Amino acid sequence: MSLLVVGLSHRSAPVSVLERASLNADAQNKLLQDTVAAEPAAEAAVLATCNRIELYADVDKFHAGVAELSTLLAQHSEVGLEELTPYLYVHYEDRAVHHLFSVACGLDSMVVGEGQILGQIKDSLARAQDLHTAGRLLNDLFQQALRVGKRAHSETGIDRAGQSLVTFGLEQLAAGAEVSGWARGKKALVIGAGSMSSLAAATLARAGVAEVVVANRTFERAERLAQILTQGGDTGVVARAVPMDAVPAELTRADVAVSCTGATGLVLTVDAVAAAVGGRTGEPVEIEAAPVAPAAGAPLPPASAGTEDGCPLDLSAAQSGFSVMGEAAVAGLDAAALEQHGAWAAGGTAVDQPRESADAGLISALAAAAATAGRVPEMRRPEPVPEVPRPEPVLFLLDLAMPRDIDAAAHRLAGARLVDIESLAEASADAPMASDVDQVRRIVADEVAAFGAAQRAATITPTVVALRSMAAEVVASEIARLEGRLPALDDKHRAEITQTVRRVVDKLLHAPTVRVKQLAAEPGGAGYADALRTLFDLDPETVASVSRAGNSTEKNRGPA
Repeated sequence: MSLLVVGLSHRSAPVSVLERASLNADAQNKLLQDTVAAEPAAEAAVLATCNRIELYADVDKFHAGVAELSTLLAQHSEVGLEELTPYLYVHYEDRAVHHLFSVACGLDSMVVGEGQILGQIKDSLARAQDLHTAGRLLNDLFQQALRVGKRAHSETGIDRAGQSLVTFGLEQLAAGAEVSGWARGKKALVIGAGSMSSLAAATLARAGVAEVVVANRTFERAERLAQILTQGGDTGVVARAVPMDAVPAELTRADVAVSCTGATGLVLTVDAVAAAVGGRTGEPVEIEAAPVAPAAGAPLPPASAGTEDGCPLDLSAAQSGFSVMGEAAVAGLDAAALEQHGAWAAGGTAVDQPRESADAGLISALAAAAATAGRVPEMRRPEPVPEVPRPEPVLFLLDLAMPRDIDAAAHRLAGARLVDIESLAEASADAPMASDVDQVRRIVADEVAAFGAAQRAATITPTVVALRSMAAEVVASEIARLEGRLPALDDKHRAEITQTVRRVVDKLLHAPTVRVKQLAAEPGGAGYADALRTLFDLDPETVASVSRAGNSTEKNRGPA
């Protein structure tokens, strides 16, 4: 097994890079085809979600594989290789298996424990199978990943550690309120009719929204989703479909809008959102100015004169206009004087040692340093800057697309609240981890060990099959030779002799073939297949043909 994964995710790259590196369906297909056409790779699969892009391959050379897969990812995205490389991660063999199993269990998700990733892994495998880029290794890997993910969710409480990205996003929109109470009676607009949009629509319906409007570029898909919402449960929600050109008008009516499409450009511009908010409030909406970081070398704020009461250092000889409260004010002091000043600065009271003990030379050095710097910054707590309260939002926006559907400038619109992938990543960084996560990690570790052993054992199987085939040919040849020497042998005795010879051969081969499979399953057991081929002088082409037949069968297997 030479499994290699090269990718980037919300853990390794900023959202802006993930957004540009995202791959649509056609780009994923082309990437798979180009990967298996490349020299180092025999199999390939792409796992592309809203917060990760990963390329899995069975390669025969590690370094050449990393270089080729990295180059292919860059070529099929909008990010150059030099810019993309710092954000890429690489996993090989057992580490690659561990990574995918962790992803399948939701341990590597933006919202820990979410289960949507299982459907995305299943889709990834189905795509590779449809394009015939998945062989025995990736079929086994992805199907086992699905089983591991299901086991983690059924045997542990990992679901309690997080929820779907949709639910988490709605909780952020609700700003601490119960989603069901916040959503009740609202009108919702869902843009897109894919799996994420469908989940968002269903979640909103269960939360109690009064109406769901579905907009999609293919109107029939929007109609189908609206019909499912209307007929598929007891929520009582009113659902209807509209074409995409009706979105601006529907946005004015909506209280909450969720967008998740495969569009490469913006679906909702900041002007469109501003117009919708203005339509709701009847007043023009302005974009708030973006916060500006203070420029380097900006003038320091005014400092008080160096006459603080109780200061153990006499600064009468120093120029006015600076304070010994700043860090730079203690530059050049010896340890004793520094300790005195530190105690005074921390407590605001004079220390026992009299001022006369202060070294005049140190005071002069301090004054000179302060004169060079101009003034020393204060270490006092800055005065709080009063925040201008924003009006309560009248339009809530949830953008789950990658690349983004909604202009990020909508964050600065008064009257609108936008939650997107970037803000979800920031919010999830502080999300609590459930105790079940440790149990899931143990499951992953056990499953990785079992998968590795099974894969190593599988590498010996073609050799064992070829050995038994050779033994069967020897038996058949010797029986034919016996019939030539004993032509009068009747059928009953011939059958008995044939069966006896076969039993002898099977018993002789049973112990070594069982033992070699056990040894091959252990770490470092790959060499046993070579030893078996050498000892029994097996034809390498016979072994290879058995292996190719197994791979051909695996490529046609459906997802679990």
